[in-house]
Amino acid sequence: MNRLEMHPTDGRRADGTPRGGGSPGRGPRGGRPGPGGGRGRGRGFGRPGGWQQGDLPPADDAQAWFAGRLPDGWFDEVEVTVDREEIVVVGALAGVAPDTEAAAAEGRLARFRADTREQRMAVAEEAQARYGRTVSWGARAGGTTALFTHLAVPVMTRLRQPERAVLDTLVDAGVARSRSDALAWCVRLVGEHTESWLGELREAMAEVDKLRASGPDL
Repeated sequence: MNRLEMHPTDGRRADGTPRGGGSPGRGPRGGRPGPGGGRGRGRGFGRPGGWQQGDLPPADDAQAWFAGRLPDGWFDEVEVTVDREEIVVVGALAGVAPDTEAAAAEGRLARFRADTREQRMAVAEEAQARYGRTVSWGARAGGTTALFTHLAVPVMTRLRQPERAVLDTLVDAGVARSRSDALAWCVRLVGEHTESWLGELREAMAEVDKLRASGPDL
């Protein structure tokens, strides 16, 4: 029985035609041109809708929902931060003075974490069903902040040699233990020095999402 053989290096059959039956410079099924030839629709680097959350429930009301759902007496104020994977809820413990000593603050945080565990789990389950995201908790007492649970989400990227050299320099200098640690360090550094700009960008993307949500259904 005859068999078409695939070329091991360029993805073509032995007769010279591309895999999938398409023509050169077109996609694997002969549809739109692929990224290596012909015309293509460049998408750029931005995500439609800011966070590209079309497959997730909206969470623009999460701050108000938690403010209304959390039991009275837990926090004097609460901060809710949302991204695609996680909702982080950090509250200032009620009745704790701003000048509380660090040791006393750590003790209050540990007591709050233990005493409220079951209630926090129940609230988190409701929020996860509502918003489709994991809920993480933290608290603040005086000048001390503790995160009880927190996601560390892997992010894949491709770096060219000059970019890898930056990471390797940080590792060789002892600033980071590995390339992944070095990359996380770089992200934190950028966040610290561009916080105001990133805040403005998030606000602008939130406005885009609101406009898109209020548009007509097609």
